[in-house]
Amino acid sequence: MSPADAAADEGLLTQLEGDPAPELLEGRIWVDGCFDFFHHGHAGAIVQARQLGDELFVGVHTDEAILANKGPTVMNLQERQVLSYCLSSLAATNACRWVTRSISHAPYVTSLPFISHYGCKYVVHGDDITSDSDGNDCYRFVKAAGRFKVVRRSPGISTTDLVGRMLLCTRTHFIRSLKRTLAGEEGDSEPSERQEQAKAMMDRMRLYATDETARQPFVDVWFWSAPEEAKAAPPREERADGTFQKSIDGKGPQSDQRIVYVDGGFDLFSSGHIEFLRQVVIKEEELARQSGWFNDDAVAARKAKNDGKDYPPAYVVVGVHEDGVINQWKGVNYPIMNIFERGLCVLQCKYIHGVVFGAPFTPTETYLTSLPLGTPSAVYHGPTAFMPLTYDPYTAPKAMGIYRQIGEHAFSDVNAGQIVQRIMRSRDLYEERQRKKGVKAGIEAAARHREMLEDEQRKREAERMA
Repeated sequence: MSPADAAADEGLLTQLEGDPAPELLEGRIWVDGCFDFFHHGHAGAIVQARQLGDELFVGVHTDEAILANKGPTVMNLQERQVLSYCLSSLAATNACRWVTRSISHAPYVTSLPFISHYGCKYVVHGDDITSDSDGNDCYRFVKAAGRFKVVRRSPGISTTDLVGRMLLCTRTHFIRSLKRTLAGEEGDSEPSERQEQAKAMMDRMRLYATDETARQPFVDVWFWSAPEEAKAAPPREERADGTFQKSIDGKGPQSDQRIVYVDGGFDLFSSGHIEFLRQVVIKEEELARQSGWFNDDAVAARKAKNDGKDYPPAYVVVGVHEDGVINQWKGVNYPIMNIFERGLCVLQCKYIHGVVFGAPFTPTETYLTSLPLGTPSAVYHGPTAFMPLTYDPYTAPKAMGIYRQIGEHAFSDVNAGQIVQRIMRSRDLYEERQRKKGVKAGIEAAARHREMLEDEQRKREAERMA
């Protein structure tokens, strides 16, 4: 380690939280990153890392470190910190099921003293190279120490990709029918390629629907099939031609859990969506507390019938709208994430238990009463700052007496439209970031190619020695 690197490590030690871990734990894994508006690529690395150990610690870089090494962030430090806390199962606004703890001010170049302070023996990263401002591998120190593990990078998604969609205003990412795509019946490629892609997408959905261990099924998933006009347009009359189809078997609700329903686009899954879902859970907990749900005897009884584990009072089902439905209302090239990408973001969220893909924009009484788990006890909706509505989609749940409103909160204005506006206001900066990423990507690709060649050479040498 150079004197400059040693000095940097010494400075970072002042940012450490808590007492040092007494030892390095084989099953405690470290992952770090920018997490600049959380997407399913981040979740993909996190869930694979979780499968490699028993605990997962997530480090989050500062705005200053990202600016110096990568370029400007889309989300500011406070918002990214909220998103990072949303990753932690110990923090107030936790959201991702697979993470044990999040750590702020993580160094951009991963530091051995920093991760060792938290008892993390291994660092996990995707199979792409991340370099600092000098073009050096950010994981060179942990690699040299033999404490680095590689997982597969999620294909076709990154913050850079999403910013590119915003800047170029493309629509090629749209999916007309996710159900048909997952059946290999829709797409531009040859039938055999479509089938292969469909299998990979379905496998990813099953992975993201796992429990906190990333090993057992947890989230139930359905598709709702109906004519397009039933999904997007204000219904002129009650329709009974929609059908539900189970796609993934999860854990299912307990008999004493309330079924609650929410819906939305969840585009560029951000702190606004996460805080809304958290508020839904809080409202249900407040209601349950009044009936004694959290009394010691009640908790003990639930644990006795559930293998020693407690469970929340509400089973939250999330309806996710199709790309065409969102585009009909928001126009331009919204949604920025297609329904598959948005659905994966929802699937990994700790606050949800079931997902309905292709949910209608207007949840009618017929739709709500035909939900697979029965009529929900409540339908929640939050602040809508970016939706040019010409009518009230929630007249049915209001008439049924099950509508509940989540009020304004600290992140009410953080939505896809606002994030895109930030990009456009600083378009020159982000275009420069994209250009830099293009140049740096060439360097990183070359470094990765060299690593692959060296790995192949070592394998050949080992075979010759055998």
